[in-house]
Order: sequence, then structure tokens, then C-alpha cells
Amino acid sequence: MIPVTEFRQFTEQQPAFRVLKPWWDVFTDYLSVVMLMIGVFGCTLQVMQDKIICLPQRTFSPNQTELMCPPPSTNHESTVPVHELKGLKTNLDIQQYNYINQMCYEKALHWYAKYFPYLVLIHTVIFMVCSNFWFKFPGSSSKIEHFISILGKCFDSPWTTRALSEVSGENPEEKDNKKNSASRSNLDTPIGEGNLEKTQSLRSIPEKIVVDKPAASVLDKKEGEQAKALFEKVKKFRLHVEEGDILYMMYVRQTVVKVLKFILIIAYNSALVSKVRFSVTCTENMQDMTGYRYFCCNHTMAHLFSKLSYCYLCFVGVYGLTCLYTSYWLFYISLKEYSFEYVRLETGIDDIPDVKNDFAFMLHMIDQYDPLYSKRFAVFLSEVSENKLKQLNLNHEWTADKLRQKLQTNSNNRLELQLFMLSGLPDTIFEVTELQSLKLEIINNVTIPAAIAQLEDLQELSLYQCSLKIHSAATSFLKENLKVLRVKFDDARELPQWMYVLRNLEELHLIGSLSSDASKNVTLDSLRELKALKTLTLKSNFTKIPQSIVDVASHLQRLCICNDGTKLVMLNNLKKMVNLTELELVHCDLERIPHAIFSLSNLQTLDLKENNLRTIEEIVSFQHLRKLTCLKLWHNSIAFIPEHIKKLSSLERLYFSHNKIEILPSHLFLCNKLRYLDLSNNDIRFIPPEIGVLQSLQYFSVSCNKIENIPDELFFCKKLQTLKLGRNMLSVLSPKISFLGVLTHLELKGNHFEFLPAELGSCRALKRSGLVVEDTLFETLHSDIREQMQSE
Repeated sequence: MIPVTEFRQFTEQQPAFRVLKPWWDVFTDYLSVVMLMIGVFGCTLQVMQDKIICLPQRTFSPNQTELMCPPPSTNHESTVPVHELKGLKTNLDIQQYNYINQMCYEKALHWYAKYFPYLVLIHTVIFMVCSNFWFKFPGSSSKIEHFISILGKCFDSPWTTRALSEVSGENPEEKDNKKNSASRSNLDTPIGEGNLEKTQSLRSIPEKIVVDKPAASVLDKKEGEQAKALFEKVKKFRLHVEEGDILYMMYVRQTVVKVLKFILIIAYNSALVSKVRFSVTCTENMQDMTGYRYFCCNHTMAHLFSKLSYCYLCFVGVYGLTCLYTSYWLFYISLKEYSFEYVRLETGIDDIPDVKNDFAFMLHMIDQYDPLYSKRFAVFLSEVSENKLKQLNLNHEWTADKLRQKLQTNSNNRLELQLFMLSGLPDTIFEVTELQSLKLEIINNVTIPAAIAQLEDLQELSLYQCSLKIHSAATSFLKENLKVLRVKFDDARELPQWMYVLRNLEELHLIGSLSSDASKNVTLDSLRELKALKTLTLKSNFTKIPQSIVDVASHLQRLCICNDGTKLVMLNNLKKMVNLTELELVHCDLERIPHAIFSLSNLQTLDLKENNLRTIEEIVSFQHLRKLTCLKLWHNSIAFIPEHIKKLSSLERLYFSHNKIEILPSHLFLCNKLRYLDLSNNDIRFIPPEIGVLQSLQYFSVSCNKIENIPDELFFCKKLQTLKLGRNMLSVLSPKISFLGVLTHLELKGNHFEFLPAELGSCRALKRSGLVVEDTLFETLHSDIREQMQSE
């Protein structure tokens, strides 16, 4: 006998897969087991019992067209005495009977009666394979296994229970504002814009559930990290599964195959079930071997097979009707789209997205098993839920004490906290009340709540490639307290619109790529509201100075434009900025000094670094800028310094480094107020002795030139503190170096010196750390001088 367990492999599946088997699949599985038992039972009888029993028939009337076995007698009373009853002699032995039985079974018995059990077995196995094929097919089984694995973890995750218990996870300020009809203006960009209406059951939830800070005991760090990993898995799985509909098509196809199979079975079984008969006539030419030609046979299992066939037809009929209902469900309902509307209404989590394709189909199947699975799974599709989890994990990781350890003093002498590539802004940051400057870099979905008002000393905020949302109360606080704002962006849409209302802002630094139109329409139209703005830095790609900058000209004192190589062609608007004291036009591809600059009578510092200046004849017009003290013409292509430079008598700092200057004109040194003169990285070969006129000179650099001699007059500049002569062609250093008593930095490296003069010992302020020279050359000094320089 064939055990039913041998067929387990056709239906064997992981127990977890039961969540994807709706009631009709479970029902048809049980029907398949019953039909399988019918087939196995029939096959067992076929194997273990005689199939047919035949006896020869002596006479056959010529008038008969067909041999008919005599019907069994219904008269149970015999008129012949018992002692006279005798059987008919056939003179056949047992081998002949076996031969007759086999021949008649093969030739006379209808094929349906012979193979009925095997047909039942084959059809049932096909039904079983069709019902579970999508669980076995490689293209679909991998997705199903992954989905079931994630689904189980989402269902059991402590975060699911917590998120559902806290409803939407809104902070109390947002909840109060949403109840207000004018709340739309309270948030610059709300975290989640969905239905404001909640069901009555949600309104009854105590407010303290939302207001109270999450306790670490409710969701520990390990559970938080596991939930965070689940969010990432769900995102990736959704992107992967929503691309196709292989699961849906596989299930549809196997259902269609089962329906067609059902129609086929009903059709031919109904027509052939009558062929299963008890009495069978057999006419085979076996006279040579048996002496008989006509036989009357009994199919021993005909009665049982007939009953089993009718029973089988009934089960197949029920199976088929169930498959037809499945087909109706598949084609009547849009199974490739799934809406979480009921979950959104019930939980209040408004941002749960609807899904499609295979993802939607599996969720429909899950709902047939238990809708609670979909409800708990939906928590991990919500960005609000994910952000709240990230915030909780962030607070666990970044405690107030840890943040205090990262505090540093920045260039503005403020206590600064820098946070880099975090998942959000820790709530614990608002406990560091001594914070004065906050720098956030590459942090997405930053939300600044009203709690920022606790940072009473906060005056500086830097946002580098951050997407920011801010609460209205936080905007009010920043409007009154923020002095410095730095924003670095990749797209103009990342610029925070709330920055235009910071009426006490003194410094604004914007770094990002913009077209000229975008800079006018998106970025700078509203700068006129920044009444206290004094410093504006724009690192972008302008072709002209936006008109909106002129709107702040009345109080703007420092303007810096770094144009990243884009040619700045229209600068007429500069004429209106009469209160500018410092102007930087860096990397703007300028070929001449803009004439608009000459109208800036209050200008004190001008920086034209990294342009394409070749001639500076216009420098004569700088004589009208009486307050100009610092001129930076470095990193250009200037080859000649005009004589008119002597008219810039107010200059104190002059930068000519990284140009192509070959000759230093003597009239340069008529700017006798110069304290800082940088002529490094040029092609200068000679320094005029008139340099001795610069008695106020404190910094002088001619590094990376072709100078062979230093005039003694240089050492009459007794206020020199820094002297850079490195990478030239010098071979002798004058002993008059001793005149520089306040020299603290001397660079000589990269020349042809053979020894250093002993007079260096007279430079008492010069130490070894300030002497840039080869070690071998330093060793030429007397040991006493070396010890003096190396001493503190």
C-alpha cells in the first residue's frame, strides 16, 4: 500500500507561509487530501486484489450480434436436489485461467475502469502542484520568503506596539496647531500633511501619551536599532517588489490551470463513469491455447470504483466551484493596488503610502488571513514613524554630556557644536544651554522645534547641505536672537525661506550653485527685510550682481562674491553700495578693475583674488578712495605695477603674490604707510633700495622669486616681524640682519647659503620654530646662538 505521506513533498511548505493562504486555498488543500486518499485507496486495491475473473462460455447463438454474459439469477430456490448439483467441466488448468484473466483485462475491460484510480491520483497531484507552485517557483518564492521574514519581524517588533499606542507621534505643539484653522502658516514645511480629522477613538487617547518623552525602558537601544534596520529592509523590499507583478500573475495562472483542469475532469468523468460495469463480455481468439473463444468476466472492483468515481466527481465539483470563486476574487477586485486608508483612519498615521503590484497583492492575501498583520506592517511604511524612531535612537546615542564634550571655540570666539551626517537633531541638544554656535552638516530631515528657545545664548547657525523644517515658535526665537547664518546648498529649493524674516541677522553666508535668474527670484528678493545685515557672502555663479543686494545697501558693510569662475559682467549696482567698507570679488573672471568700485568712497578693503587681471592702469582712480587701506590683487596675471600706485598713500596692506611681476618700481615704496607687503610667487630679480623708506613695514615676503641680492636698506625697516626670502637665488645674508630686533619669523629655505651670519643672535625675538632653514645650514651657527634660539 502506498502511504499518503509519500505525497507530502508536493504540498510541503514552510509553516510561516500559511499567512499567504486564504480560506479557499486551505479548503482546496483539504479537498485535495480527500481526493488523494481516494486515488491511493483505489490504486492499493488494484495492486492487492484480483482485477477480473473470467469463465469460458460454451454456446453462442448465431442470431446474437454481441456476446452477452447471462445475468445473475434472481431465483434463489433451486429445483435440483443438492446432491445432484454439479459444476460445468471446462478442462482448463490454473495457468490457462490466469492467461484468460490477463488477456480479457487488457483487451475487454474499458480503459476508464482500469485506470480510474491512477487518473484520480494524477489529477490530484496536479491540483496540489498548482495550489503551491508559486511557493516553489524561484522567481516568486524568494520574494515570498523575504516578505514573510520581514512581516514576522514587523509584527513582533516592540516599536510597532509603541507607534500604534502613540498614534501619529506628533509633538504637542503640532497637535495644537492642527486643531487651529490658521495652523497652515505655523510650520514652514510640516512633517506630515494629511487628514486633520481623527476618529472618536483617537480623540479619546490621553494627550500625555504624545507629550511625554519616550522612556528608555520602553524601547531600549538594541530594540531601537533592530527597528531602524527593519525600516531600511522594508524600503528596499518595497522598491524591489513594486517593480513587477510576477506573484500576481503566477497565482492567476495557477488558478486558471485549476479551473481548466476542473472542467476537463468533470467533462470526461461524467461521460465515462457509466463504463465501470460489473459484468464484462470478452471475445478473444484464444481457441488454440484454451479451446474457448467466448468468455464472461466479472470486474471485481467495479461496484466500489463506481461509487468512488461518483464521490470523486462530487469533490471535484466542490473544488471547481471554489476555484471559480477564487477567479472571481482575482478579476473582480483590483489586487494590484492596496490602500491603507482604513489603517490611516484607525491609527491616525496619515502618511502611510498606498502600494501596488506584487506588494499590494501580498497584502491583499494577508488580509484574508488576518488584517492585523497589514495594520502592524503599515507602521514601517510611515516616514513619521521612522523619523520618530530615529529621534529616539538619536537621543539614546547623543546624550547631553556627550554633546558637551564636542563643544569647541570657533573663529568668532563662540562655543560651537558641530554635528556631521546624523539622522536628525537630538532633542538632548536643547539641554546644552551654554551653546552659542550650532553647525549642522549633511543632515537630512532636520526639524527645529520650539525647544530651541532654551538655547538663550545661541547666536550663530550653520547649515551645510541640510534639509530643514522649523516650528513657528522656533522662527520667532531665531528672528530675535540669531546673528550669523551660514547655508550651503546644492539646490536653490534647499534654501530656507524663514531666513528672510531674521530681522536681527548681521551676517549671511550663502554657498551654492544658482543661475542668475534663480538668484534673483528665489534667493535674494526678500533680503530687504534684513534690516540689521552688515555682512553678505555669496559663493555662487552670478553673471551680474542681483538688484536685491542693492536693497540692503544702506546698512551693508561687507560684500563677498565668489563666482567659481563664472564671468561677472555687470557691476553697475556696486555704485549704489556707498557704505561698503570691504568688497571681495573672487574668481569672477575679471579682466579689468571694475570702474564701479571707484565710487565706493567708504571702501577700506578690496580683494580681487583669482581673476584674470593683466593690467591695473585703473589703479590711479583709487586715489579717490581715501579710506582704502588694504588692496589684494593676488592670484592674477599682472606683469607690471604702474607708477600711479604711489598715489595710494593710505595703503597699509598690499597683496601682489602669484602674479607675473618682473620689476619692482621704486615708486611702489612711496606708499610709506605699508605694514604688510606680499610679493611672493612672481619673477622678481631685484629689490630697489628705496624699500628702506617703509619704516612701518612689519611683514615682507618675496618667496619664490629669482632674487640674487637683498639690499641693506631692507634691514632699516626695524619694525619687521616677518621676513620671507625662501626659494630664491640668495647666497649671502647681510650681517645687518641684526638691526631687526623684533623679527620673529625668518624664512631662508631654498636658497644657496653656505652659512648663516652670527649676527642672527642679535635677533632676540627669533626662535628656532620661527627660523625656516635647512637643518645643515642651521648647524653652521655657533652653539650658543643655537641654544639661544632653541630655548623658550
